[in-house]
Parts: sequence; C-alpha cells; structure tokens
Amino acid sequence: MPILVTGAAGFIGSHVCKALLDRGDEVVGIDNLNDYYDPALKDARLARLTGKPGFTFRKIDIADEQAMDGLRGEGIVKVVHLAAQAGVRYSLENPRAYVRSNLMGHIEILELCRNLPNFEHLVYASSSSVYGGNKKVPFSEEDRVDHPVSLYAATKKADELMSHTYSHLYGIPQTGLRFFTVYGPWGRPDMAYWLFTEAILKGKPIRVFNQGEMWRDFTYIDDIVDGIVAALDKPPASSVLHRVYNIGNSRPEHLGRFIDTLEKLLGLPAERQYEGMQAGDVEKTFADTTAMERDFGFKPRVTIEDGLARFVDWYRSEWKGGANSA
Repeated sequence: MPILVTGAAGFIGSHVCKALLDRGDEVVGIDNLNDYYDPALKDARLARLTGKPGFTFRKIDIADEQAMDGLRGEGIVKVVHLAAQAGVRYSLENPRAYVRSNLMGHIEILELCRNLPNFEHLVYASSSSVYGGNKKVPFSEEDRVDHPVSLYAATKKADELMSHTYSHLYGIPQTGLRFFTVYGPWGRPDMAYWLFTEAILKGKPIRVFNQGEMWRDFTYIDDIVDGIVAALDKPPASSVLHRVYNIGNSRPEHLGRFIDTLEKLLGLPAERQYEGMQAGDVEKTFADTTAMERDFGFKPRVTIEDGLARFVDWYRSEWKGGANSA
C-alpha cells in the first residue's frame, strides 16, 4: 500500500522518499515544482528518485482541490505532508502564497485523509517558528505558542489547530513535527548555510543579522529523516489521536561559531557584514526533544562539524563542481 509524500521534490521530501523507497515502500510523490528557488535543483532531486522501483511522481499543487481528489483511488494508507511555502522572510513579501499553500493546502491534505477508506496515519511538517519570541529555553511542546512573529509561523500554528480539529471530529491519526533548522546536502539555497557557502566561495560579503548574536538548533537532514520515518511507523495508539513533537538537535550553535566552521571547511575567510535583526526573525531556537526520544527513540547523531563538512563536499563535488556548475 503506497505512502503519499507531498513536497517530494523539496529538500526534506526528496530525502524522505529515498529513505522509504530504500526500505521497500511504495511511494507516490507530489510537488508543484514552483519557482520559489531554482527549479533545476528540484528537478535534480527528482532525478535521484525517478526509476527507483515503487516510485510514482505527479505534478500536483496541494491547494488544487480537484487534483487532490484524484489521489483517492491510489490506495494510499499513510501520508507524509512536507509541501509548504517555506521561508520566514519571503512571507513578508508574498503573504498570499503562504495562505494558499500552507492553509488551503493543509486543508486539502486533511480532506484527502478523511476520505481515504483505509487511512492509518498523517505525519505533517510544523516548525520551530511557532514558538515566536519565546525567551524560555529549551522550547517545549507544553509552551504557549500563540504569539507568532511572522506569517509563516502563524500558518504553521494554524495547521496544528486544523489537524487537532480533524483528529477530534473525524478520528484521523496525526503527528505534527516541529522542525528545527534542517540543513545538509540537496538543501535549500535560501538557507544561511547555503548562502554563506556560495558567498564565501565567490569572495562576497555575508549578511550577519542581529550583529551576530544568533543561535540556531541546526539539525542534519539524516537525523530529521530518521525521526520522520520513526514517527510514521508509530501512529497514535491512545485516545489522543493528534500529537505534536519537537524534532531538533537540542544543541544550539552560535552563529559566529557556525561561520567559523564554514571558513575552516572552505579554507577561505568570510567577509562579515553585520546588520540588525530582520523582521519576523528570532534570536534563538533550542529544541527540547525529550518526548521525541521517549516515544520514538529519536537521537540525533550528526554534529555541526560533520554535517557542514558533508554539505560542503556535496556542494563542491555534486552541485557546483559537476553537471550543475554555473
């Protein structure tokens, strides 16, 4: 019975598809292949999956009701919902894209799950951004999250509320995962680690916000995928059918140390251009992953040094150093 993965051409989605296929699952992947960033990267991710036994891809916008209804006959029993309009800063420029993809799209996923006859479990992407400007660290699932500081964060909190309602009304088993700054090979070019790497290699300055006084709970892609798959395999078994978990490294890194590590790996200095805090941004993220560890045995394995080294190797050899060089 196939597993539906939305955002299959995305960073996390493509890695999840590969992990599921490698263990023998059937996967139906969907993505609208939009141009928020270079579609060539999305095509390259898909190329790694195309031809693998058990993989089917369809170009579908999750907010398209008719297209989503067409998936009802696929025999889908589980869904990993990762498609979304990403990026905190872009939500300041194009808020309607977030309403369409993150709100309307999430509703269409819930409606699909509600109408699948043998449905077992929906795992969906939330975000650490729901914690807003919370000062108490580490961030716990028990903390209040009703003061988002960006529209992106507000849409992710709204998704959690909609999922809770659907689990209550229709008995749909669901697990929401609040991702903390995911990074690694085949990542997103709008993320700091990619932007910094590209700029340092070109000898251009990097923008360092909040005068460098930033901490992020960077979480390597392989650890994230392990957590997603573990959660997918273990639907809620109690009367509470909707759960939300932090999934992070639980070890915040100072932005200065992060840049130092990149400089060492690249063998080049970074020209740091210090600026104030950007609208919608937060100073620190820090995941309390106690619940994820307890319920799924989640334990991040990859350090920031190893994770960045793997990204730099990929960027130089497979992305910029190979057929995708520009």
